[in-house]
Amino acid sequence: MNLSKVDLNLFIVFDAIYTEANLTRAGQIVGITQPAVSNALARLRETFNDPLFVRTAQGMVPTPMAQNIIGPVRNALSLLRVSVQESRIFNPLQATKTFRISMTDLTEAVILPPMFQRLRRLAPAVVIESFLCKRRETTKELAAGRLDFAVDAPLNTDPQVRHVKLMEDQYVCALRKGHPLQKEKITLDDYLALTHIHISSRRNGLGYVDLALGKMGLQRKIALRSQHYLMASQVLQQTDMVMTVPERFARRNDLNYVPLPVNDVPPVETHLYWHESTDQDPANRWMREQMIELGQLVTRADQNATRPR
Repeated sequence: MNLSKVDLNLFIVFDAIYTEANLTRAGQIVGITQPAVSNALARLRETFNDPLFVRTAQGMVPTPMAQNIIGPVRNALSLLRVSVQESRIFNPLQATKTFRISMTDLTEAVILPPMFQRLRRLAPAVVIESFLCKRRETTKELAAGRLDFAVDAPLNTDPQVRHVKLMEDQYVCALRKGHPLQKEKITLDDYLALTHIHISSRRNGLGYVDLALGKMGLQRKIALRSQHYLMASQVLQQTDMVMTVPERFARRNDLNYVPLPVNDVPPVETHLYWHESTDQDPANRWMREQMIELGQLVTRADQNATRPR
């Protein structure tokens, strides 16, 4: 039997006929007319090449074939009903779901430690897979279900993708402790005289600070372009180079930093993305709520933190 060609609703009718031994009452249970029940039975008979039920004075009596398959059919229908019911709820304490999230190493460092403190308490069997998906492939991966969330800058405008702002931060100029230019503020001339590390997940292209400088006809000197913040901070600690980074990163990594002496550089926004097809999914919604709340907690903690001197 080729199940791909079988209407599974026929098995619901089959169960009703077996239970009621009457086509009219079976139709009332299923919510269809008696002729529709007769049509369904005819299709079942053709599928199984067996009468399945024989009309008698006592009602519709199942054949040996029907008696053999009623158990597996009822088990399958029960499993299907349970699966549908469970898809409408999400019990984090019992969940074994894997969530796949695209994020940078910077976001991982901010989000994952407090996330796992929370998950070990609320959803101990949930698994997180974090990796960086190429930005141009994010929508496709979300739509295909190979990715549950993406945490990124607010650049994805695809109407299929929903998003909400997780966090916001300001850019600062970070430098190592003991740097020759260590002071409370630096001038634009100071900034341009320094050698810079630029962090980007792309192979080329300008950052926000470069775009702002370009409007003034200026350009900074970039000696290292890297995709990893944490690695770049190690280079920073051993050189007199500087890097323009979110203030949160500089503070968490014990770097000296000063206000950025460049105007018109927008704040750093981090957004959470998910596909519209999962908007009402209980598991997706639960994890979204956790990540949004974590973003709020991180923001409040940063606001209350004492800036290092």
